[in-house]
Amino acid sequence: QVQLVESGGGLVQAGESLRVSCIAYGHILSRSGMAWFRQVLGKEREFVASISRSGRSSLYAASVKGRFIISRDSGKNTIYLQMNSLEPDDTGVYYCAAASLYELAYDVGEKYDYWGQGIQVTVSS
Repeated sequence: QVQLVESGGGLVQAGESLRVSCIAYGHILSRSGMAWFRQVLGKEREFVASISRSGRSSLYAASVKGRFIISRDSGKNTIYLQMNSLEPDDTGVYYCAAASLYELAYDVGEKYDYWGQGIQVTVSS
């Protein structure tokens, strides 16, 4: 059974760093492109970052490029999102997602067929 479980969220101040993790159960990581999305209450879910199955390519939203880094550790069945120089606009629920039918990194939610439950990240000003 496939399950994605996020951890590492919390409350930080603007300018600080935070790393969120996503453990993938059910042998999904080895065959999937992976991604992080986020959502603020009342707004649509938005793409944050994605990484290919091989880990050799990644995509970032313009708003986080240069500040966030997505990575994957196949040995730990885990992907990470390192978030630096956090801003209040980065506040939201962060979701891990897996695209089991695709190897590459995509920035559209429709490519992803498995989702985690989400974890709250709050950045205070």
